[in-house]
Amino acid sequence: MFKRALLGVSALALLAGTASAADLANRYPVKAAVVPVQVFSWTGFYIGGNVGWGWANNSLSYTTLGLGTFDYNIGNTNGFLGGLQAGFNYQLANNVVLGIEGDYQWSDLGADTILLGGPVGGGVVSQNVDSFGTIRARLGYAMDRFLPYITGGAAYAKLNYTDPFGFNFGNNKWGWTAGAGVEYAITNNFTVKGEYLYLGFSDTGASYLNGDQISASTDIQVLRVGANYKF
Repeated sequence: MFKRALLGVSALALLAGTASAADLANRYPVKAAVVPVQVFSWTGFYIGGNVGWGWANNSLSYTTLGLGTFDYNIGNTNGFLGGLQAGFNYQLANNVVLGIEGDYQWSDLGADTILLGGPVGGGVVSQNVDSFGTIRARLGYAMDRFLPYITGGAAYAKLNYTDPFGFNFGNNKWGWTAGAGVEYAITNNFTVKGEYLYLGFSDTGASYLNGDQISASTDIQVLRVGANYKF
């Protein structure tokens, strides 16, 4: 009799414990750990290289003593270019990206023209853009790994002109630049980009002992692609 009663009490206790455990499991479910999603950031320094194509438009004004001023269009020229760039980006909390970039380009932009009139009619004027570069601010909006941006700042170039008498003039000239581009991060460290820039230079001039003066203006358009390593 006693043994039966003891077995009955034990069975009731076991059932009560099982029900309590099941009730606790229902009321307090165990959740899996949340794995944080890493969001790409554009903040950091970077270096890289680029290649592209450039177009230069050149005009020249020749003023000679006693005969007035003669204007000539040297014309359009185009060619390959390539160079290096380096910069720094900082991404704000609202995904706006502020940056600064400098680049240096080697180019093959040169042209010859025949002067059809003026005191040096029939002479050949040549122009060449040996190299150029920019120092620019960048303003973009990050869409995760995709970054469209606008850019602008100062530009410099080594512009060489040769007049019909064989005199060379023009060297390092400062101007301005503006453009836009898009950049995409392939990995956390490597990005690729495409970019358009317009560079304007004016009043590159020289004077000669006989009082003659030559001044020239040049504008350059650049379309290039590049790759960067982000630190």
